[in-house]
Amino acid sequence: MAVSPLAVQWAARALAAGGVIAHPTESVWGLACDPFNPRAVERLLRLKNRPLEKGLILVSGDESDFAGLLESLSGPQLQRLHETWPGPVTWLVPHFGRVPPWISGAHHSVALRCTAHPFTAALTRAFGGAIVSTSANPTGCQPPRQKYQVLRYFGDALDFVGGGATGGRQSPSEIRDLISGSVLRPGSSQ
Repeated sequence: MAVSPLAVQWAARALAAGGVIAHPTESVWGLACDPFNPRAVERLLRLKNRPLEKGLILVSGDESDFAGLLESLSGPQLQRLHETWPGPVTWLVPHFGRVPPWISGAHHSVALRCTAHPFTAALTRAFGGAIVSTSANPTGCQPPRQKYQVLRYFGDALDFVGGGATGGRQSPSEIRDLISGSVLRPGSSQ
C-alpha cells in the first residue's frame, strides 16, 4: 500500500496544531489526536460522544514510543507483546500513573498498539510519537471502513481526513489484558 508523504505531513501538522484527524487503520478508520493535548482529547471525545472514563488507545508504528510504559514488564510479558506487534492487537498494560487520566480513563492500565498499517506508522513517525486512535464513529454507530462514511459522520468537523485505505481486516483490533491474559474484545490477530 503506497503512502503519500504529503498526506502524512499534513496529518502530522494537524495533530501538532491540536487538531483531530481521521486516518485508516488495519481494519477501520480511526480518529486521532495528540494524547498530551487535553483540549484535543476533549474535542475527540465530544465528537465521538465517548465518556472520559472509558479511556483511549495509544497507537504507534514504533514500539520504542512506549518504552516508559513497557520498562517494568517481565521478559515473558514482553515476549507476548512481540508475538503480535506490529499488528492489530491492542494490549492493556499497567500505566503506574505514567499517562494522563484523560488517556487511561478510570483504569489502572493503558491500551497500547504497535500498528503495522503503513500510513498510521508513518504518521506517528512524522508526528514524533504515539497518537490517540479510536474508531471514527459516534458512540453506538458502526465503525467506518470507508472514507465517505467518516465524512458522513463528521462532515467538516475534522482537521484532516485521509491516508488511503484500511488494511482490509473484517474484525476490529483485538484487545487483550497483558496481566490476566484475557481477551476483552476478540478480533483477528492475524
